Order: sequence, then structure tokens, then C-alpha cells
Amino acid sequence: IMNGVALQGALESKGVASTVMSALVDAPLCEPYSQRRALQCLAQGELVIFVGGLGTPYFTTDSAASSRALEIGADVLLKGTSVDGVYTADPKQDAMAQRYDRVSFQEVQDKQLRVMDATAFTLCAENGMPIVVFDVNRPGNLCHVIQGKALGTLIH
Repeated sequence: IMNGVALQGALESKGVASTVMSALVDAPLCEPYSQRRALQCLAQGELVIFVGGLGTPYFTTDSAASSRALEIGADVLLKGTSVDGVYTADPKQDAMAQRYDRVSFQEVQDKQLRVMDATAFTLCAENGMPIVVFDVNRPGNLCHVIQGKALGTLIH
């Protein structure tokens, strides 16, 4: 939750209106999640930051991101991680691993590539929600991917 609040502070210091929403009801620094309210904020040009997962056990933050993206009708799910895309193998363990620029959902499944948990991935695949996997730790990458620049791996 604190990362979302910090992101909101950084965005608002740059003049970007934003709202932080959480499924956790007792989160004092953000609004309780409501699909209707999230869509209202988006319609008013605000950025909505979802934090705190789904508020239920057994679901990862990736599953929460996939679910929220589908609920609000997002165009794409951005998965910021510590590597710059999807690889043929773990690039931290295999120096010969090659990065994909684009890969299909089917190919990810067939080759058992590691992207996110199976529930989150299946939600996106079954609903045609493209995923962009990128290195969120590199300065400027989040802005670049939001601006639509080719970065990381597009799963379609």
C-alpha cells in the first residue's frame, strides 16, 4: 500500500491527478476499491493506482492486477519486474537466454515460459488482455512503456 501512496505522491508532484484504491477496507491512506468509482476516476482523467491485492488469500498481486485490468476494461496489463522482458530461460541463471520482443499466449504456455502465476496469466489469455513485461527498475522505463514505446516483451 505504501508503494502506491508513494507513487501517487510522485505523480501528483508532476501534476498528474491520481487516486489510490485498495480492497483492504481498513487502509487509511486510500479509498476502498469500487469498480464504479475507479471508472469514474478514469473518465475524469485521473490515474488509478490499485494496491493491497484482492483482499483475499490465495491470490497474488499478479492475479489482482489481471483482475482489476479486466474489470476496468484496460487496453493492456503492464508487468514491471526486475528483468527487461520474457526470456527463453532465466537470464540471471542462463547467460544464453534470449529475450522475446513479442510472444503469443499459446507460445508462453507451450514453452512453459515464466511470466506470472498461472491464474493471472490465464485470466489475461482467456480474455485477450495483452501483457507488457518490462524492467521497472530502469529509470524512465515506466514512462516509456506508458507512452507506448516498444520496451520489454509484448505477450499477445
